Amino acid sequence: MSPTLAWALLFVAGLFEVAWAVGLKYTEGFTRPWPTALTLAAMALSMGLLGVTARSLPLGTAYAVWTGIGVFGTALLGMYLFGESMAPLRLLCLALILTGIVGLKLTTA
Repeated sequence: MSPTLAWALLFVAGLFEVAWAVGLKYTEGFTRPWPTALTLAAMALSMGLLGVTARSLPLGTAYAVWTGIGVFGTALLGMYLFGESMAPLRLLCLALILTGIVGLKLTTA
């Protein structure tokens, strides 16, 4: 697989990670069938795509970027959807996570 395709799939895997993390809130402890089914599907897609990309990218980089996308996206959606804190220090920390993701991308072939 080409590096460009691997990175694109890793980004999609990260988006599915955001989807399942946010989906957890809507499952209400896995008591609601449709949100639970969608959350589990997003988990499977996210992990599956991570596994595929780990064949072409360094494992540590792929995992760190996947997790970083999940953390960053979930935190942003938490602020938007659930009114979570937008404290300046929290935003700074999220900016540092984003910087780390970009840095890993730029330093990995």
